[in-house]
This record gives sequence, C-alpha cells and structure tokens, in this order.
Amino acid sequence: MDQMKVFSGSANRPLAEAIARHIDKPLGDAPPTRFPDGESFIKINEDIRGQDVFIIQPTCRPQNDTLMELLLFIDAAHRASAERITAVIPYYGYARQDRKDEGRVPISAKLVANMLEEAGADRVLCVHLHAYQIQGFFDIPVDHLLPEPVFGEHYAGLGLADLTVVSPDVGNVKEARVYSELLHGELAIIDKERLSGTDVRAGALIGTVEGRNVLLVDDMISSGGTICKAASLLKDRGARDIYVAATHPMFVAGAIARLAEAPITGITVTDTVPLSDEAAASGLVKVLSMAELLGDAIVRIHKHESISELFLKKLRRPEELMRQN
Repeated sequence: MDQMKVFSGSANRPLAEAIARHIDKPLGDAPPTRFPDGESFIKINEDIRGQDVFIIQPTCRPQNDTLMELLLFIDAAHRASAERITAVIPYYGYARQDRKDEGRVPISAKLVANMLEEAGADRVLCVHLHAYQIQGFFDIPVDHLLPEPVFGEHYAGLGLADLTVVSPDVGNVKEARVYSELLHGELAIIDKERLSGTDVRAGALIGTVEGRNVLLVDDMISSGGTICKAASLLKDRGARDIYVAATHPMFVAGAIARLAEAPITGITVTDTVPLSDEAAASGLVKVLSMAELLGDAIVRIHKHESISELFLKKLRRPEELMRQN
C-alpha cells in the first residue's frame, strides 16, 4: 500500500474522500485549479515516480470540463513517471452515444475511450456503464463495477413482500434478473420506445405486477421520462408500492418535479455523481454510497486480486438479510 497514491479531481470530492477514509489512505496533494481564462490546470505536488496511481473523477456535469480535467490529470501523472495509472470513473460521460443509430453522428463513447488511452491511462475502473459493450472500446483493462451489492442490501433490509423487479426497457433485463434472483422476487419487463431525448413511450408489460410491490431498476435517471411512464403503466396494471433504484442521479431541470407527480414511493440512487440541490431538498431521493465497493476494488486492483471475488463476497449480505426477513 506504500506504493499506491490516490488523487481526486473536482467533480465529486466527497466520494473520493469517503473512498480514502475506507481504505485508510489520504488523498494526494493535487488540487485542480483554473487559469483566469477558464483553462483547467493540474499540478501534482508530491513525488509519484514508480507509484500505482488512482485518479477518481466522474465525467459528470459539466461533462466537457470534468473530462478535460481527468485527461490533464492522467497526462500529468504519466509525465511524472507513475508506474501505473488507473482512471476511476464512477460515472462515464457520453456513454449513451455508444453507436451510430443514424447517419453522420459520432460514436462519442469510443472517442472518450481513445482520449483516455492516449492521455496515458493504463486501466479504467468504472461503475454501471450505460452500455456494457463500451468495455470493448478500450485496449486496456476495464473493471466494471455494478451497484447490486449496495442496492441489494438496502432493499433486502426493507423486507418487501410479494416483490417484482421490473426492467423499464429490454436493454436492462439482465440487470433486473440479477436483482430478482438476489431479492427472491419475480421479473417483469416493459417494452419502451424512446421518441426523443425527453419523451418515451411505455408500451406492453411482459409479466405481472397486480397486487405486488415493484422495484424498477435502471442505470440512471436524467429527465425522469422513462421512470415516470413506467411507474404510471405499472400502477395502471395494479402494482402496490413502486420503488426505483437508479445508479446515477443525473437529474436535469424539471426531473424532480416530474418524478414527484409520479406514483412512486421512493427513489434510491448512489453517490457516483453529486446530488443536485433540488433533488436533495425534495425528500424523494435517498443516496447510498459506492465508496466501500470502489475502495475495496481499488485495493484489489493494487494487490492484483480478483474483482469478481469481491462481488461474490458482497452479494452474500443481501441474501443473508432476505433469509432473516
């Protein structure tokens, strides 16, 4: 552990500090600053030659600024002769632009991967990618963490009876199935069609929710359109209490007001990105921390240990809670 250094960008300092506390390792001295004209500037104020360096920085709002800051951080560490550089990206911005679904558009998720590698990253640690295939955009190792142990323990502790886990679209079925098995619930799927960046159509429901508690699981909430339409459909089909678990709270303007009007009992998110003031004041959103999971993953990467074994270990806790309930 003496050969490991952990640094934080400016995007989510509280998460980085929580990770540092968990692994009992102080954050390195490299406060990001700006020139008067707005350009980002990084200076690492300690020796990192031959060190295993971890840089914690979600590329959340403002995405272009936080991404550029991360690239500069990686470049600074590379030029300071770090032995290995791991970009710890709790939220991977531009992940939704992962393919060409129409003519004359970029594949931005791939471009970001190229830039991270070119800057000097040796590996990436990220949380709940919007599209799992983004791992294949890299030619360096990518460790992909999922929030299943965190959400699983929380909802197992609630002891919800007659539970159905619902995927709000067909692309999230695999994730929903994991939760249904973990929480010993049933599985249902909504056929969703995205009409625009803010508007969606929730169509057919595959499965039954009548008279049952529901847990809707997704990777993020942005406008809230998908979740609101899904919750309304589920309520119309006879669902009882509807809970939402979404990893990244990317709430845009109007999202909280929209969600407050939906038939939702509660929304649970993680701290991969900072929660907006509006969301925090609403009382509708509960934040669970990924610090322990990310910290344990960082230590395992440093020690060349298995990340998969970490997940198996963490997933046992929700199963124990379910048996107790």
